[in-house]
Amino acid sequence: MPSEQPGNTDKFIQTDVELYLALKAGQDVALGILYDRHAGLVYGIALKILGNLQEAEDLTQDIFLNLAQASSYDPTRGSLRTFLAILTRSRAIDRVRSRSKARELFGQWRDSQAQQTATDSLFEQLSQSEQSQEVRAALSQLSDTQRQILQMAYYDGFSQSEIAKRLEIPLGTVKARARRGLLKLRQTLTDYIG
Repeated sequence: MPSEQPGNTDKFIQTDVELYLALKAGQDVALGILYDRHAGLVYGIALKILGNLQEAEDLTQDIFLNLAQASSYDPTRGSLRTFLAILTRSRAIDRVRSRSKARELFGQWRDSQAQQTATDSLFEQLSQSEQSQEVRAALSQLSDTQRQILQMAYYDGFSQSEIAKRLEIPLGTVKARARRGLLKLRQTLTDYIG
């Protein structure tokens, strides 16, 4: 029968406690053996709680990195397998809570943005409506021919030459009435604003 040597890393001979103590003593190969033994358990618990393959894989890595770097495992309090199961469950629940909190905060932000947009939209509509009423009131103070010329130019998109042809009046008359109408509109709207 071959004799066992003190640093033997055969995973079937060393206990979890021996491997853990070897890991803490700087023997990194012990982490690989512990991972092979317990990764299925850790991953299974993480997947069941998180419900996401990638997150379960990430948590499994985090658990074993934690074990290698700064674990709070105390071999006198219980088995490493139980410690890993409890740690995995706790960290997975923390991630679910964190994810839920992030979703809740995002939902609140999205709702506040929608409410702000609705408020802004309402203010814009009221402002546009008010401005529209002021413009209509100012237009009503123009003569019929001035209003007709400005409407044809600015709402219908006709050039002054086209307006002159359609109304059968000289181009100079169209220009003069348009200019007087615009000056009167400007004065009236300035009075509303001022």
